[in-house]
Amino acid sequence: MYRELRATACAALVLIGMAGCASQPPESDSLYQALGEQAGINRVVEALLYRIADDVRIAHHFADTDIARLQEKLQEQFCVEAGGPCEYTGDSMADVHAGFDLTEADFNALVEDLIAAMEAERLPVTVQNRLLQRLAPMRADIIYR
Repeated sequence: MYRELRATACAALVLIGMAGCASQPPESDSLYQALGEQAGINRVVEALLYRIADDVRIAHHFADTDIARLQEKLQEQFCVEAGGPCEYTGDSMADVHAGFDLTEADFNALVEDLIAAMEAERLPVTVQNRLLQRLAPMRADIIYR
């Protein structure tokens, strides 16, 4: 129950309270380092994708998705947002999610899965929150599109 409350509270705080924080590139690579550099990011993304596949709330949204491409683009995106030496080569979040009409519940489910993936990698809560803070502004480009 603690995990569920923490995930919901964290998602709410991050998504509501920090929605403009990631408009600029990170000033340092400290988050990238804290995530375990590219290898750590790759493990988090892989764990996230497994969790999504098992999550009945959102798995159907990924039924026609090229999972290998999704994995690659998530790894790039997380790396960039963490201040790593990467370039995001994917489409904009608005373009990727157009026509899916994803809800806040869908978005929050994915955030919960991401938190669980980061916990499985034993990342400190402060590191988890820093990544979530960087990703939160994308919410507006993802839901209700």
